[in-house]
Amino acid sequence: MENIKKTIIYLLKIDTLPNWIKYISYSYFIFGAVTSIILIYGVKATYGRYNKNSLFKTLSLNPKVAWMLQEMPSFLIPCYLIFTRIGEYNLYNLFVTSLFVIHYFHRSIIYPMLMKSKNPVPIEIFLSAFTFCTFNGIIQGFSHLLYINYNYENTLTFSTLVGIVLYLSGMFINIEADHILRNLRKKDETGYKIPIGGAFKYITCPNYFGEIVEWIGFFIVGKSLPSLAFACFTIANIGPRALQHHQWYLQKFDDYPKNRKALIPFFL
Repeated sequence: MENIKKTIIYLLKIDTLPNWIKYISYSYFIFGAVTSIILIYGVKATYGRYNKNSLFKTLSLNPKVAWMLQEMPSFLIPCYLIFTRIGEYNLYNLFVTSLFVIHYFHRSIIYPMLMKSKNPVPIEIFLSAFTFCTFNGIIQGFSHLLYINYNYENTLTFSTLVGIVLYLSGMFINIEADHILRNLRKKDETGYKIPIGGAFKYITCPNYFGEIVEWIGFFIVGKSLPSLAFACFTIANIGPRALQHHQWYLQKFDDYPKNRKALIPFFL
């Protein structure tokens, strides 16, 4: 048992991290489990098609503004560290951190600019997302750029290549799915349609599947407690939401493809 513990500590670089990062990372597992249980038992996160159930119906933000502001901390905080702590990190530290930054550059700038949805974002969703992205930007940025001392011989491995492939594949699936969803309706159309094309052939929520694959890839590249915690939290948060989406489509459309799974092709 002690050997297993030592192996986990070594593989996840736990002994190189300060306590405050460890505690925040551990909290991801707890909050992820709680969130997953709440969503599995039918409570719906009140954004998008479910925003009619929001707690404060009169307090909401424009979706483009909300997405840009709530995701921005996870982009700006690592960028700030990259430019102000030059000389304190090596190229692999920069590479791992850049994967995180690239995702949030897209999520906080490109994605909102392309967004066509007019569903307002409830204030409680915005504040919770902003808070999470702030903490996540801090622990991912500090951990992978400054605290973890990556050794090239131990990091440039086959597993790293696998992680990069997963990260890029997940990003592609995610972006392609978002593009298909954006272009479902013509200019003056309202209402929902059945998405067709890309990974929608196999699953209802390829955007969620792509994001999960992306962050699993990030964990394999980063090989750290914070990246594992983030990947697990992502699965716990959007996995149950994918199941909710799937049931919603089945109930709304009689001709919805019965062979589509919710989240994982051919499986779930």
